[in-house]
Amino acid sequence: MASPTVELTIDRPAADGLAPCTLSELLAYFLRLGTTGFGGPIALVGYMQRDLVEKRRWISRQDYVEGLALAQLAPGPLAAQLAIYLGWVRGGVTGATLVGVAFVLPSFVMVLAISALYLRYGGLAWMQGAFYGIGAAVIAIIARSAYKLVRMTLARDRLLWVLFAVSALVTASTESELVWVFLLCGVAALTVKTMGRLPRPRTALGLAPLWLVTGLHGVAPPGLLLRVFTYFAEAGAFVFGSGLAIVPFLYGGVVGDFHWLTERQFLDAVAVAMITPGPVVITVGFIGYLVAGPVGATLAALGVFLPCYLFVVIPAAYFRRSVNDPRVKAFVDGVTAAATGAIAGAAFVLGRRSLIDIPTVAIGLATLLILTYVRKVPEPLVILAAGLIGLVLKGVVGQ
Repeated sequence: MASPTVELTIDRPAADGLAPCTLSELLAYFLRLGTTGFGGPIALVGYMQRDLVEKRRWISRQDYVEGLALAQLAPGPLAAQLAIYLGWVRGGVTGATLVGVAFVLPSFVMVLAISALYLRYGGLAWMQGAFYGIGAAVIAIIARSAYKLVRMTLARDRLLWVLFAVSALVTASTESELVWVFLLCGVAALTVKTMGRLPRPRTALGLAPLWLVTGLHGVAPPGLLLRVFTYFAEAGAFVFGSGLAIVPFLYGGVVGDFHWLTERQFLDAVAVAMITPGPVVITVGFIGYLVAGPVGATLAALGVFLPCYLFVVIPAAYFRRSVNDPRVKAFVDGVTAAATGAIAGAAFVLGRRSLIDIPTVAIGLATLLILTYVRKVPEPLVILAAGLIGLVLKGVVGQ
């Protein structure tokens, strides 16, 4: 009786030129990538291509390209969806599930630790000073990511530029990400380019220790826990593009609608995602922790990653038959343009809150210049340097 490992390695290497790969080897790779993979979704996607396609030859170029296309089409974090798809390619549903967990788990554990420290010592001057500098650097990173996405996705397509501008203006003016704007942009691109038509939890936490559901505002009631899960599941189901595309969506709900966090605390949450490896969208774990403790962090992470997992695993077997359909591609192009515009709008909205004086403006500009012209400097190192500068500045001015 063949084991899962044997099933993963038999025949395929000889048939398509791929190197042998066991499920445990694939899991070890994604566990390591989730632990050390800094740089955001674009960098993580690049690491997978370099390591799995070019160096190890565990994944064919065609499988990689198709997985990237599906990740762009489906809502949710780009890098996590690509990882899940590649796990499905080599190990079916079991491989997709285990790879998804291995990729997300390291950064989630790190965020839990940082969240606990923040909740306990968030009022201390040293932490406020660190995030004073980090918040400014984060704005520069978001703006640079938007610029890179513009270059990658819009090119010279005038329609996509219009959709990008509309989405950016709507996000900047409303200070939130509107799902209907994304969908309308996708439909607009589909209509103009092809003139076709678009085809068609219950919980038992009553006996849990109270510290597991305690956040900034005390013990979270069951109704709030359910709201945390459903809200972040909605975010995972309707946010397209890179991990940063979730920032404007979360800002509108977490700060504006529910008042779970202040603007300062929300920027701190984004900063935590920037200084930890793995998918940027893990920021939801930090937010969930501040709202409802470790249980809130877990529910937020489950909520945001469950839709992206389902959107990959369920249609994966059928996706290859439609990946080259021009109607599908046109809709994806429109949604991607809208997502890029939302990121640009979010950079503007958050920048007004974070770049509050000359030192923060200077930190933001310096971060942008360093990441643009000193290409070998990793983003986490720049973020940590900005935090140290913030500590020094806060110490000097005595705030």
